[in-house]
Amino acid sequence: CKNVWTNRRGAEYMYFNNVETKPGIGYPKQWENQEKWKGGWELKDGELSLKTGGKISRLAKLFYHPQQPEMDDYYEPWTYDYETLIHTKRRNHQPVARPRSLITQKRMEIKWGPNWEDDLADGQSARKDYNLGKIGQEITLEFHDIFMKHLPRLCNHCLNPACVAACPSGAIYKRDEDGVVLISQDGCRGWRHCVPACPYKKIYYNWETNKAEKCVFCFPRLENGLPTVCSDGCVGRMRYLGVLLYDADKVKAAASTPDPKDIYKAYLDALCDPNDPATVKAAQEAGIPDRWIRAAQNSPSYRLIAEWQLAFPLHPEYRTLPNIWYVPPLSPIARRAEEKVFFPGAAEMRIPVAYLAQLLTAGDTAAIERVLGVLLELRTYMRTKQTGEPLPAGLTHDAETYEAMYRLLGIAKRRDRFNIPAGVQEVSQDKLRELQGTAGYACPGGC
Repeated sequence: CKNVWTNRRGAEYMYFNNVETKPGIGYPKQWENQEKWKGGWELKDGELSLKTGGKISRLAKLFYHPQQPEMDDYYEPWTYDYETLIHTKRRNHQPVARPRSLITQKRMEIKWGPNWEDDLADGQSARKDYNLGKIGQEITLEFHDIFMKHLPRLCNHCLNPACVAACPSGAIYKRDEDGVVLISQDGCRGWRHCVPACPYKKIYYNWETNKAEKCVFCFPRLENGLPTVCSDGCVGRMRYLGVLLYDADKVKAAASTPDPKDIYKAYLDALCDPNDPATVKAAQEAGIPDRWIRAAQNSPSYRLIAEWQLAFPLHPEYRTLPNIWYVPPLSPIARRAEEKVFFPGAAEMRIPVAYLAQLLTAGDTAAIERVLGVLLELRTYMRTKQTGEPLPAGLTHDAETYEAMYRLLGIAKRRDRFNIPAGVQEVSQDKLRELQGTAGYACPGGC
C-alpha cells in the first residue's frame, strides 16, 4: 500500500494501511482518545451531532482547528545519508549514514516512528493504551503475563462517515455504486476539518499539495474484480472481501442507538440477507446488477459478519458504522489455567475479554465471550475429528457449519476469500482504456 499510494512528496508520513501492536498508543498517538480529538458522532437530545462541534463551532475553527493532529503525533519521516557511505574519502573511522528529515532535509534525532511499538518494542507506551484506562486495568510486562495482538487499520469506508459531514467544501463523498468513500481533489480546499472528525484518524493532510488524502480502497482494482493491494498482499491470508447489502433507511437509526453496546446489533439488523427473495427483489428494483446480488449471496464477509456473527466493527461507539470488521483473536493460555486443559475458556486466555470488548463491542464482554466460545468449539470439533473422540454436548452450531467455518478460516483459497464482481460502473477499466487518447489537450507543435 505504501509503495502504491503514498510514495511521493507530501505523503511521506501517511500510511493508508498500518498494523499496530495492541496494547499501545497507536498511529497517530492516542488516536482512540476522542476526549482529546473529538472524532466521530455523539447523541444530543436523541439526535446525531459531530463531536467536533456544530456548524457555528466549526465555522469559528475554520482557519485553526485545536483538535488537529500535528506531525509529531504521527512521526517525522526520515531517510539516511546513504551518499556518505558511498562517496566518503578514506578515513580512520567508519562512515555513518545519519538520519535526515524528509520534510526539512536537515539532520534529526529519531524519537518516534510508525512501527515504534511493533511487538511491544517500546515497552512503556503499552501502559498508556486508552482501552486499558477504560477498563481500569494495569498490565505487567513480565514475560509470563504479557499479552499483545496485531490490529491492521485502514479507512473503514463507514456507512455514516463523520468526515463527509465535517467537510466545509463538500469534497468527500461515498460512491453509490460500491460504498467507497473518496475525496475529490478538485473540490478539496484544504480546510482539514475532516482530519479531526474521523475518529480513526485515517484522513491525512498533504503538505505539498494542500489537499486531504485517504485510503481509496484500491477502487481501480475493484472495478476490475480485483482485491485491494493490502488484501491481495497479506501473507497471513487473514483478509476477506465481499459484498454486503444493507438497508439505507436503517443506517441513521442504527447510528442513533442510545446504548453504544447495542449499536452492533442494530448494525446487523441493517444488513440484508442476500438469499431472501424480498431482498433480491428490492435490490433489483434499486438497480443493483444481478452479478452483484450473486456476489453478495456468496460473500465471505456476509458469512463471517451476519450469518455466523463472528466479526465486529472497530469501536462502534464512534457511531460511524465502519465497514471493516474484525474476528477477535484466540490467544495463548494464561499460566493460571489448569493443567491438562486442551481448550480453556475465554476468561483463561492472556488477552483480557474486557480489553477486546473495549476495542470491538463498546464494552460488551458477553458478545466477545460468545464469539471466542464458538471459535473454541470449532477447534474442539476439528480435534475430535482427528482423535475420534465423541463431540461434546451443547455445541452452538452443527457439524456442517463448523466444516464451513474451517474451510473459510483455515484453508480458504484466494477465490474463496475474495468475491468481487467486476465492472462496478458497468464499464470495466479495460473498456475505458480504449477511449484513452480520443479526447484531451493537443500540444502546439507536437509533444
